[in-house]
Amino acid sequence: MDSIEEKLMPVAEKLASNKYLLSIRDGFMLSMPLLIIGAMSLLFASLPIPGYENFMTGIFGEGWSSFFIVPFHATMAIMTIFVIIGISYSLSKHYEIEGLSTAAIALTSFLILTPFFTNFVEEGTKVAVKVDGVIPMEWIGSKGLFVGIFSAIFATEIVRFVINKGWVIKMPEGVPPTVAKSFSALIPAAITLLIFNIIRLLFGFTSFETIHNFIYTILQVPLTSLGDSLGATLISNFFIGLFWAFGISGGDVVQSVMSPIWLALSAENLSAFQAGSNLPHIITQQFNSIYLWLGGGGATLALCLLMLFKCKSQQCKKIGKLAILPGLFNINEPIIFGLPIVLNPIMIIPFILVPLVLAIVTYVSMTTGIVPRPNGVLIPWTTPPIIGGFLVSGIRGAILQIVELVISLFIYLPFINIVDKGYYEQEKVYESN
Repeated sequence: MDSIEEKLMPVAEKLASNKYLLSIRDGFMLSMPLLIIGAMSLLFASLPIPGYENFMTGIFGEGWSSFFIVPFHATMAIMTIFVIIGISYSLSKHYEIEGLSTAAIALTSFLILTPFFTNFVEEGTKVAVKVDGVIPMEWIGSKGLFVGIFSAIFATEIVRFVINKGWVIKMPEGVPPTVAKSFSALIPAAITLLIFNIIRLLFGFTSFETIHNFIYTILQVPLTSLGDSLGATLISNFFIGLFWAFGISGGDVVQSVMSPIWLALSAENLSAFQAGSNLPHIITQQFNSIYLWLGGGGATLALCLLMLFKCKSQQCKKIGKLAILPGLFNINEPIIFGLPIVLNPIMIIPFILVPLVLAIVTYVSMTTGIVPRPNGVLIPWTTPPIIGGFLVSGIRGAILQIVELVISLFIYLPFINIVDKGYYEQEKVYESN
């Protein structure tokens, strides 16, 4: 453990403190409440319950679903805009420069790179008609996510460079702060937008025509294909558990890298779900958060139940009582630091192993069609098990979570027995003294 810690801690600390990864994480955290609302709105428009649509039509009439579809289009369908604002604002605060104006510049930079035209196919024909002055929704949704991340970071770096050079308009004292800020942002904004316009112009001379097509073809498609694999999921979850072994929040470290990929896959599933098409991906954000992290990282809800009902030592029982309620909402710090799992060579084995086993079980269940693939609906990570499975995969998803809970119980059982026996013997010694 000392040898692993010596080699792993420097890497984990660098990842956890990387300003770009932190900004990306914060950007997604800013957008997450809106994305959850949008995804849940789409879910309510098409709940996987027989007779639901007819029931709602009978009460509210035809077109009732538009009440839920509009919030979806205003949130989930334009997710890249929120992510850009969040990333740029977070990175600006790291550099101690004005965050709001920098975020506005970053968003405008992204829009400069985005084509203001789209192609419509006339109904009944195969003729594509180019319409100018229209921003394609596909590029401000999940497909534009990687260009959005690039725009937010690069634009913020340009603004910081210009400000550090002192190329800003400084207003005299007595000018209202809002006016002073607007003028101080003028030159950084002009230089940034000029650079992005040149980038747009250069890509116009290539076969890709836009940077969106280039990034999506060269980078985003390969990365999402990699993120959609079982192997990448197993590796990601292995490192989540390994980082937690040393008290580092593995979810924060790994998800700062994987969240853009998993969320893009979720968004594609959600679009297919809305269109009534076959869901293209198995691995999504929901695949991990709903099926692999039952009770939090390491799927520790089963461990809570064992500590509460199976263990003999007072230490395990009391920690189980304290941890069961948070565990139902996927919060497991009481167990991670109270049992503990951190720096515990016995408990870290099942803590890492259980999510890997659950990943294989879930993947096989969905590959064979036993359980439907995740519908892409982003639900709060605190959604209790069984309810979460039902919302993303219907009743069979809820049943799968019950099966996974049983599997987790059997894997954790021999390891918690060892720890509990040691605590119980220690307590008997203290009592006899």
